[in-house]
Amino acid sequence: MNEPPTKTLGQPVMIIGGGRGGSALLEMFLEDEWVTVTALVDPNPEAKGIILARERGIPTYPSISAAFSQETLHENCIIYNLTHDDSVIDQVAALSKHHRVTGGGEAKIFWQMVTHLRHTKHELEKNQTELQAIIQNATDGIITVNEAGEIQGFNPAAELIFGYDHNEIKGKNANRLIPGQFPLPNNTPEENSLLPEHNRELIGIRKDGTPFPLEMSLSEMVLGSLCYRVGIVRDITERKETEQRIQFLAHHDFLTQLPNRALFQDRLECALSLATRNKTLIALLLIDLDGFKGINDTLGHDQGDLLLVQVAERLKTSARKSDTVARLGGDEFALILNDLKLKTDAQPVARNILKNLSEPFLLKNEPCSIGCSIGISIAPLDSRELSTLIRQADEAMYQCKRWGKGRFSYWENNKA
Repeated sequence: MNEPPTKTLGQPVMIIGGGRGGSALLEMFLEDEWVTVTALVDPNPEAKGIILARERGIPTYPSISAAFSQETLHENCIIYNLTHDDSVIDQVAALSKHHRVTGGGEAKIFWQMVTHLRHTKHELEKNQTELQAIIQNATDGIITVNEAGEIQGFNPAAELIFGYDHNEIKGKNANRLIPGQFPLPNNTPEENSLLPEHNRELIGIRKDGTPFPLEMSLSEMVLGSLCYRVGIVRDITERKETEQRIQFLAHHDFLTQLPNRALFQDRLECALSLATRNKTLIALLLIDLDGFKGINDTLGHDQGDLLLVQVAERLKTSARKSDTVARLGGDEFALILNDLKLKTDAQPVARNILKNLSEPFLLKNEPCSIGCSIGISIAPLDSRELSTLIRQADEAMYQCKRWGKGRFSYWENNKA
């Protein structure tokens, strides 16, 4: 038989009955620091309450008289009768005039209250477990921040996004993750109230210092007298890269990565406006390859595509960084030369292009040679209209082909 506890830390109670009711009451009291169960009485050594009491070091007794034989039984001990035997009250009264037994209808009501509380507690624990499971398994990062801007919660998704372990980042200021988006101790209430609450695209900082784009929704949560901010964050690096790629492909040639016709026309229009404002000249060079069809017919379209890529690289080396090289389609390219003083300033560039494209290209490990014809129009000398300049350069280019290819010509030299 167990010895009674030597020290009572809370209100001492004795439970009579180790069945379902007594066991439930014992479990509840074990979780309450204000109550100390001093003994549990039941003649059945295998009763659920008796087994639990023994596991927790609580004295157990087979009878009330055995329990009352202990001199250490506290006079203010509350006795709960969780059996269906009302004679327990008489037994306690015969043994001691200092103790009152709660039993019968009182015990039934109390047991129902305990059962209800246990059910409520179970539901709360279940809901909390489910909530924690959702937070722990959420694909978005969830960061909880207190009023001082210190991180209190940091789920696994946030760990993956930022590279910090939960224990490593807890208590640190959240502004190291997303600068300027969380409360600071020296902020005024007005400043903190202006923080974003809807989805916003921001810049986050990973543990290694790398910045990256993220999307965050920030909301407020009040628990008692404490106010928290909950940030739900998502790494949108891949989405941004996809958007940039789509934007690039909308304005660039897929094969050569040069600006396409749409971007070329936009660049030419901007160049015309700038030349008018700065009182300078621009030259438009339309370049058509000579002999490209033969390459396609003899070596195949895959080698023709490879040739176009190599031509694009040579054209880029022939121009300045401030100029625009574009592919208009097929084997036709264009070059916009900005900020010229004289119309003859385009001649060295045209000659350089003719020279570079006349050098052999390596296709299927065999050298292949092509050439090109270049037509040039000058703005604003020839025209201030975009469509007119393109038509003039096109006419000059076809005149070169009629003259024998492999050369360049200004549009004014072809005027009727």
